[in-house]
Amino acid sequence: MENVPRVNIYIDGNNLYRGAKELGFEIDYKKFRHWLRQKYHTHQVYLFIGLVPNRVKFYEYLQECGFILVFKQTVSVGGSVKGNCDAELVLKATSDFYTKAFDKCLLVTGDGDFGCLVEFLASNASLSGLLAPDEKKRSILLRNKNIEITFLNDLYHKFSKRSA
Repeated sequence: MENVPRVNIYIDGNNLYRGAKELGFEIDYKKFRHWLRQKYHTHQVYLFIGLVPNRVKFYEYLQECGFILVFKQTVSVGGSVKGNCDAELVLKATSDFYTKAFDKCLLVTGDGDFGCLVEFLASNASLSGLLAPDEKKRSILLRNKNIEITFLNDLYHKFSKRSA
């Protein structure tokens, strides 16, 4: 019997959502989860998002699609809702590395704040690659990391509700 690696995916939900939206796509999360499962033979897929009380039905839908949700309490700042989950994603991925919860992992983000996590996982041969929501918006801090980066720009049609 073939030994299949356990692959976990850690998704920066806001970065994914904004990247798709700026390119004119609305993600169909059920299709996206199916695509991840087929392409990467995923073990666990974590979606890090801000907790907005009136979005309960949406969160239930995401869980039905197979995502494990990790929430950050949101705050209102100048009329905008903020719920940055970067620290939660870094902590979860690092904790899972040390508890051997995966053999390999992928990160879905273009945010340079994850540069240190990318370096850590890559140096420990645990990072399969990076899925960046938008090639043009990928942080310069993620360039030249000597890792495989797949840009979702040309793939959104596989898991979007509609395109602009």
